[in-house]
Amino acid sequence: MNETLLKPMKAGLIGSGIQASLTPAMHMREGAAQGFAYEYELIDLSQIGAAPEDLPRLLDEAEARGLTGLNITYPCKQSVIPFLDDLSPQARDLGAVNTVVLRDGRRHGHNTDWWGFAESFRTGLPQADLSSALQLGAGGAGAATAYALLSLGLEKLLIFDRETERAQTLAHAMAALFPQAHIDVAHTSADAMRVVAGLVHATPTGMGKYPGLPLSADLIERRHWLAEVVYFPLDTELLREARRRGCRTLDGGGMAVFQAVGAFKLFTGREPDAKRMLAHFNTLAR
Repeated sequence: MNETLLKPMKAGLIGSGIQASLTPAMHMREGAAQGFAYEYELIDLSQIGAAPEDLPRLLDEAEARGLTGLNITYPCKQSVIPFLDDLSPQARDLGAVNTVVLRDGRRHGHNTDWWGFAESFRTGLPQADLSSALQLGAGGAGAATAYALLSLGLEKLLIFDRETERAQTLAHAMAALFPQAHIDVAHTSADAMRVVAGLVHATPTGMGKYPGLPLSADLIERRHWLAEVVYFPLDTELLREARRRGCRTLDGGGMAVFQAVGAFKLFTGREPDAKRMLAHFNTLAR
């Protein structure tokens, strides 16, 4: 028997407050389904008393223990970049890394968040009207969703964030990358919702700690499509309200799964079964 198949493949996730993450289960279940041992560990900064400043040591330790790769989440997606040898074009464009491949003594940074949202949107909202959309939120998730939608051909993107400067920064960054699109800051969500075809929600509102709606329910019309990034819970109040009004909707689970699909392929060199991973995720999330 091939000895490489007997030796477990090892990967991990670095972030803070990640004990509830479903990523390890998704990776290890898919590895088992493909017939190889796959160990995936959590490196939780809040559990080990570490901070982003400890990334050099944590990366060194991961390499020494034979990890083939690391997923990176809050608050390390930007701070990890100086300690990597190279970046994929998308990671460079976004200024954020969520996947680091450790191979041949080098550290390769990638971003599968944007691709995860793009694949989820493409499969979950086929034939959606991409003439215009409002995006709520201009943080890390918002950068990935904006990049994804513009990559899919979105013609007009309006960005609203309570921190106007953050919305302006993201709008300027996306405009430089996608000069063919019209990208601007929305000063109110109400005005923007009257003129757009769809809504992307990329803020924490709707999570367990932040219940409620990110905008007035009366602004949601049947003609709108709605895409959510929150997946804890999977069925947010915003999604329920949009469905009640007859909208086509997309939950945040697909983005979570497809970013893991992309990372699995980068770590293992094997093509994962995305439908199988999505079914497993839905079982875990519900």
